[in-house]
Amino acid sequence: MAAPGTSSPSTPEAAGAVSGGAGREPKKLPELIRLKRDGGHLSEADIRDFVQAVMDGSAQDTQIGAMLMAIRLQGMDPEETSVLTQALADSGQQLEWPKAWHQQLVDKHSTGGVGDKVSLVLAPALAACGCKVPMISGRGLGHTGGTLDKLESIPGFNVTQSPEQILRLLEEVGCCIVGQSKKLVPADGILYAARDVTATVDSVPLITASILSKKVVEGLSTLVVDVKFGGAAVFPDQEQARELANTLVRAGVGLGLRVAAALTAMDSPLGRSVGHTLEVEEALLCLDGAGPPDLRDLVLRLGGAILWLNGQAETQDQGVARVAAALDDGSALRRFQLMLSAQGVEPGLARALCSGSPAQRRQLLPHAREQEELLAPADGTVENVLALPLARVLHELGAGRSRAGQPIRPGVGAELLVDVGQWLYRGTPWIRVHLDGPALSDQQRRALQGALVLSDRAPFKAPSPFAELVLPPTVVQP
Repeated sequence: MAAPGTSSPSTPEAAGAVSGGAGREPKKLPELIRLKRDGGHLSEADIRDFVQAVMDGSAQDTQIGAMLMAIRLQGMDPEETSVLTQALADSGQQLEWPKAWHQQLVDKHSTGGVGDKVSLVLAPALAACGCKVPMISGRGLGHTGGTLDKLESIPGFNVTQSPEQILRLLEEVGCCIVGQSKKLVPADGILYAARDVTATVDSVPLITASILSKKVVEGLSTLVVDVKFGGAAVFPDQEQARELANTLVRAGVGLGLRVAAALTAMDSPLGRSVGHTLEVEEALLCLDGAGPPDLRDLVLRLGGAILWLNGQAETQDQGVARVAAALDDGSALRRFQLMLSAQGVEPGLARALCSGSPAQRRQLLPHAREQEELLAPADGTVENVLALPLARVLHELGAGRSRAGQPIRPGVGAELLVDVGQWLYRGTPWIRVHLDGPALSDQQRRALQGALVLSDRAPFKAPSPFAELVLPPTVVQP
């Protein structure tokens, strides 16, 4: 019998889902790799054999990397992508919820950015609006930060929760943010870590299968995927990002999910803070009803779209207003405090983090030993702060991983002391870097200074990072 909050495979076909069924001699992994390497089509049985080999350990790391690279170079058609998504979902248990929750279950996922702490704010805000949010998140990929890594910088926070615990979290809090485990989409957890270190992060079918497999097991009513584009995104070009957005929406419809995709810019960091504990501090500012305007704007736009698509708001604007009210009246912050306590943070610490001043919060979280400020090299208007070189330097300093499982330094990060669009005088501090080791090297200083783009035009208001919303074909754009 399935444990509470989970379901076991219910049909003979599902029971043999990952292995591809009995009575058939599976192809050898080198044959499957060669087939995809040469542009061939992988059958459902082929894909399920590969996922089974990943799961049972018979696939060597080199073979997993070779298959990921073959998929990255040759792509997958919609059928292959759908099968891979379902096979990853079938590698673990399926989450089950009370029937009364069916129209409340929503989630948001991001393809990854620099300074993107939206999930930390949006999950509790949606819970405060009456949703149930079973958010299965990931760790950092490449130069981008990971939601789980940020939350784990809070002492005691436990991202590993059983299906039974997730059910209880949704009952008591309304939201949770958890990672994959041996029970929940375990095959994707293995492939996710391998993609991070094999230069296969930007594969559309792999991104699609990774995101949607986690959402299939959540039994959602509505999902919005935040697809980033720009200099620090997986896809620099908006057209490429739209291709992924359309693939996600089509695949979601094929899997029975209501999926929309928001295209949002990722040239400069989101907000003013980059780095795990610094981003937690900034998320708390947003939950206070304050924080950087671009972060709040994106939280409101994504949350408003979710509430509208899920039928909990008549229009997107009405949904935006409901999320804004949850941030401004403290109800989202209270949900965040409940989530912290329910996921392992000592209740006194959770309370102090959610009620303290920014200075008090900094003392409660791990912080770097040293700080170094860089000065503006000239007068000018801040045209941009390039997120990619900034993220790469922080990665070198210990904020990211170069291999799967590598520990990170949660206090390492950077605070932007300027906003895009403002006038800056030569010699003014524009960035504060938080260091846990030696001082910045000359090369790192040059890279950071190169991230500050100045112009001679008049100061301006920075545009919203939100560009467009790609909807499923059954939904009409308002």
